[in-house]
Amino acid sequence: MEATIEVAGLRKRFGGTTALDGMTFTVRPGHVTGFVGPNGAGKSTTMRVIVGLDTPDEGHALVGGRPYRSLSRPLCHAGALLDAAALQPSRTARDHLLWLAHSQGLGAKRVDEVVELVGLGSAARRRAGGFSLGMRQRLGIAAALLGDPPVLLLDEPVNGLDPEGVVWIRGLLRSLAAEGRAVLVSSHLMSELQDTADHLVVAGRGRVVADVGVAELIASASRGRVTLRTSARPEAMALLARAGAIVAVTGADTLTVSGLAAEDVVGLLGRDAVPFSEVTAHRATLEEAYMDLTRDAVEFRAATERGTRR
Repeated sequence: MEATIEVAGLRKRFGGTTALDGMTFTVRPGHVTGFVGPNGAGKSTTMRVIVGLDTPDEGHALVGGRPYRSLSRPLCHAGALLDAAALQPSRTARDHLLWLAHSQGLGAKRVDEVVELVGLGSAARRRAGGFSLGMRQRLGIAAALLGDPPVLLLDEPVNGLDPEGVVWIRGLLRSLAAEGRAVLVSSHLMSELQDTADHLVVAGRGRVVADVGVAELIASASRGRVTLRTSARPEAMALLARAGAIVAVTGADTLTVSGLAAEDVVGLLGRDAVPFSEVTAHRATLEEAYMDLTRDAVEFRAATERGTRR
């Protein structure tokens, strides 16, 4: 089975609310694809459609070229973590996985393998209802990996994990993609995706705003900006503004300058003897690039962010 997810023209309404408005993208093998967007962008609905939990009004979603609902032994084709709380709390972690394994024709050996893989070996015979959120996340990831699937969909997989767990899931996702799997990860943590994802699908108001490589997106957002470190911040700001630059304060002695090349900034500061210790091409974070892309796609925003005045 080909390790791909294909989402094409998905439209979905819930009453008077449009959740999906032509959502279209492809998740390819060998990559971790981050799926991001503001609240209400349609990410959760899209993932539910992919695994057959919601039916679209229009369009289709295919896993390895086929609808999820048509797959026999679906956990062997696509593993998903959409809700870590979706378990029977009175069952032990191992029994929860054994029940899933039995439904897919898998044996206890595979259950024990994934239990150890996610670090729950010492808690496998404890009731899942007493698990912390981080432990439930690990159990949900174990369930997603149970059928050794070529396709994985994980919704907020680092939610509730401690720092050690975050490092672990980051390495796990990269290793799964390196094996040729298609990995789709929905997350609000841009810092985690910057270190993990190869590609980004950015959603806004039910459609795709951007479908782009992470490195390409960061390079585009970084273009034309310079980071300046100076002990004479007011003087530097006034000088650069007079030269037509847009200057933003980003630290006690740090400015971000747009509209002037680094060599021009150095020349102006040197000419007027304004001291500085650093002038470098600015490298945007994934969060900065994301905020630029989704500025007009946010459904709910605080009044102060809108610039509302009383």
